[in-house]
Amino acid sequence: MPKTSQPRGLRAAYARSRSVDPRPITGREKPTDLLEHAFGAYVGRQERTAFELMQRSMAEDCSIFLTLSGAMTPAGLHQSCLIPLIERGIVSALTTTGANLYHDAHRIIGHAIREVNPNAGDLQMRLARIIRIYDLGFWEEALLDTDRLFSAVIRRPEFQRKMTTPEFHHLLGKAVHGIERSLGVKQPSLLATAYKHAVPIWVGAVQDGSIFLNVVKLKRLLGPEFRFELDINDDVYSMAAMQHFCRHRGSKKLAIWILGGGVPKNYTLQGEPLLDQILSVPTTGFDIDLQFCVDPVDNGALSSCPAGEGHTWGKVSVEAVESGSVYVHTDVTAVFPWLTHALFSTGARRPPMRLMDRMEDAIRFLDRDVARRRKKLLGTLDWSPDTEAPTRGQHEMVVR
Repeated sequence: MPKTSQPRGLRAAYARSRSVDPRPITGREKPTDLLEHAFGAYVGRQERTAFELMQRSMAEDCSIFLTLSGAMTPAGLHQSCLIPLIERGIVSALTTTGANLYHDAHRIIGHAIREVNPNAGDLQMRLARIIRIYDLGFWEEALLDTDRLFSAVIRRPEFQRKMTTPEFHHLLGKAVHGIERSLGVKQPSLLATAYKHAVPIWVGAVQDGSIFLNVVKLKRLLGPEFRFELDINDDVYSMAAMQHFCRHRGSKKLAIWILGGGVPKNYTLQGEPLLDQILSVPTTGFDIDLQFCVDPVDNGALSSCPAGEGHTWGKVSVEAVESGSVYVHTDVTAVFPWLTHALFSTGARRPPMRLMDRMEDAIRFLDRDVARRRKKLLGTLDWSPDTEAPTRGQHEMVVR
């Protein structure tokens, strides 16, 4: 019989790899036990790996940047998972859509979100003034009342200045927290919870949400009297500053948990290229990268790009690519509540990092590093056809 042509090293590695040999399920297993032995292949294995990386994020005391796209607050994912994760100190920073924050407010003022039949007929729903998000629905009045709520809040004196989205949402959270207390609301909102635990909230496409649509209304109606303004330049800078600060003055390690994809994913990850490629401040990228998304990976979409592709942009580290990343091909709502339950069953909890309280420190810390590179950076501002292309090695990079 001919000898195998397989290299000895590959055969040795294979011999050491984990066997797929699950035990019969009894119904008495702990969540961690079930994940350990019953999720051995395909998306199940991806799910198990994601849980292992969630545990590792905690074990290594990572600053955990969670991104949330889609219509997740109407689905209640914030109530079941995100708010408990924040309250246990697990989520350090949040990037989401304006829609997720806006729709959360419906419940505060007494409007319910109910299950509907997605095939019931949208023409009839429109006549009945029922707004549909796939298999969820709510009265149109929920939108109109929520518009009134945010219009009233954003007219307050403390909002009449230029600010970043973390500052904006911190102020909104403070206001909403007070409203919840006055109304006797028992289930807090995501905004109020983030405010209470000083979790910064970035919204990368703030103009693509109904909270900002009310800002447009206020500006047109009130004119110069309405002085609220978002500083997009400082907003992007603050994301990079916070990641740089966490790396060098905080927990030292960074993890990103991506729920969905879209703008929240990229807005968070682009902090690293801003540091390295644009500002020439050395960085290594996120140490742990896990994502739950249904998008295919072969159409070039950013929502689905894996950690390896992100590494070529400097967004995640070598360590993340080799042993600290997973792309779980699934709907977030199908698996994340289960994984959150499993994580809590281990007793996962830590003091909140309260990064919003450190925002000014983070900005100053990055300002100092940029100032040290000012002369070099000024040389990158001009271009002409005669400009020599940079040679390899001129750009200061850190690869780990």
